[in-house]
Amino acid sequence: MTTQTPPAKGACCSVPADTPEALTNRCKAALAAVEAATPAVQSALRTGLVDIPGGFFDMGTRRSTYPDDGDSPRRKVHVSPFMISPTAVSNADYARFVAATGYRTVAEFEGWSFVFHLLLADPESYPISPEGLPWWRQVHGACWHAPEGPGSSTEGREDHPAVHISWYDAMAYCRWSGLSLLTEAQWERAARGGLAHRKFPWGDALMPGGTYAMNTFQGQFPQINTAEDGFVGTAPVTAYQPNGFGLYNMTGNVWEWVQDRFGPHPAAVPGKPDRDPTGAPAGHLRVQRGGSYLCHVSYCDRYHVHSRTKNDPESSTGNMGFRVGAPLAAPVATG
Repeated sequence: MTTQTPPAKGACCSVPADTPEALTNRCKAALAAVEAATPAVQSALRTGLVDIPGGFFDMGTRRSTYPDDGDSPRRKVHVSPFMISPTAVSNADYARFVAATGYRTVAEFEGWSFVFHLLLADPESYPISPEGLPWWRQVHGACWHAPEGPGSSTEGREDHPAVHISWYDAMAYCRWSGLSLLTEAQWERAARGGLAHRKFPWGDALMPGGTYAMNTFQGQFPQINTAEDGFVGTAPVTAYQPNGFGLYNMTGNVWEWVQDRFGPHPAAVPGKPDRDPTGAPAGHLRVQRGGSYLCHVSYCDRYHVHSRTKNDPESSTGNMGFRVGAPLAAPVATG
């Protein structure tokens, strides 16, 4: 790995990177090598999922702050019933997967990941940053079980979301668990919690009743985080109140990978809504949803139910995680 300024694995909103073909091939090989858990384990994991009703909903927003994100205009979408985890995959969840399979994440294989500077005891000891993004610091040894690098651990944070997770790392967990990443349409259907044309899982107010309802950045980004919501970094996966479907942290906390490739949406056909859309048919970048603990109104307010960003699937940073789901009637895999 180069010791020069690395490609940008992620910004507040996870900008894409130029990825060497060799790394992509290594990620695909590692994913293919993951063996499925036993039927009993997969069945147990499915029992924790929440049923989401199918139906029509308006996906996206009328007008976007970031037109290039592709979250506007609204479009009518139909999704079939499905299941979803009420929380992002936690450190404890990911540790169980790794213990069963010996899987090594991209950050572990590469030997480093990006950590937000305010989470480091001595940021000046880590001078390498992506161009134009000085708040991200390249930290050798940072990965899901050492989120701030050597000397850090997930002890006491077992119920926090697993981070420094690439799309391939999330897919590896899915291959083992018999579950899947959500499609982007499924994710947004679930995030809305049964509400229509609302900004957040609970409604339109950023702070309903004057209280914090999600984990984002307060203060002056990126230098001062006043942590008025209770957290500087990640929060427990069950922090704050769930939405109308019983799902936690569908906005804020960590960006969540979904299945879809990032690309133009198909042209809308009047009177013929998309049914179970699966994203762009081709392309390297993958979609992330929900925003993270670094979203701030002054820089990146992508913390709405319609917000989206993109990144290359080999990327990992300290604000990237995922949650899982399954078709409502999918059989449990064998082997």
